[in-house]
Amino acid sequence: MSKYIGPICRLCRTEGVKLFLKGEKCSSDKCPMVRRPFFPGMHGRERRRKLTEYGLRLREKQKLRKIYGMREKQFERFFEMATKQAGMTGDNFLKLLERRLDNVVFRLGFAPSRRAARQIVNHGHVLVNGKKVTTPSYLVDPGDVIEIRPQSKELEMFKNISSSESTISVPSWLEVDIENLRGRVVSLPEIDQIDTARIVNLQLVVEFYSR
Repeated sequence: MSKYIGPICRLCRTEGVKLFLKGEKCSSDKCPMVRRPFFPGMHGRERRRKLTEYGLRLREKQKLRKIYGMREKQFERFFEMATKQAGMTGDNFLKLLERRLDNVVFRLGFAPSRRAARQIVNHGHVLVNGKKVTTPSYLVDPGDVIEIRPQSKELEMFKNISSSESTISVPSWLEVDIENLRGRVVSLPEIDQIDTARIVNLQLVVEFYSR
């Protein structure tokens, strides 16, 4: 599947729910999902979709994939990894997605969105345990230290973060030193610590891949 390069807010309007793809900006009253809470397109207001059982499962899967900004092939690979772990597949799947380095950079408040965090990782601005990692899908483990490399801290986008109070709510499985742009993985995430679980029906996602 090719990379989506269209308007980000269109993805939320397609799913009919805020996916917070722009981070905090999605909380603004100017968010298109607030001003135009209907399907995108010329006939969006009149469009009513009666989804089949397959359609319902597909939409939940697409919703989760869009939140983490992943391509289909990689998304499927993570699901396969989850099926091989003990416990509930849906929970395992979401926990793996949360452990992605780009997601952790976003959760620590070093980037305004997961898309921006992915770019930051790709451009080599992030160190994990003192070593540069440029793979957004890298899975962090408890005890890992994630930080913005010293040279990159001089960039304006990072200066603004370190010089102001972070408004990001950092989950309890992470801890952050925002002044020094450094964070640590305290433990593996639990399902009740992941806000995405309140947006997506994980059981429907599992059913989609298990059909």
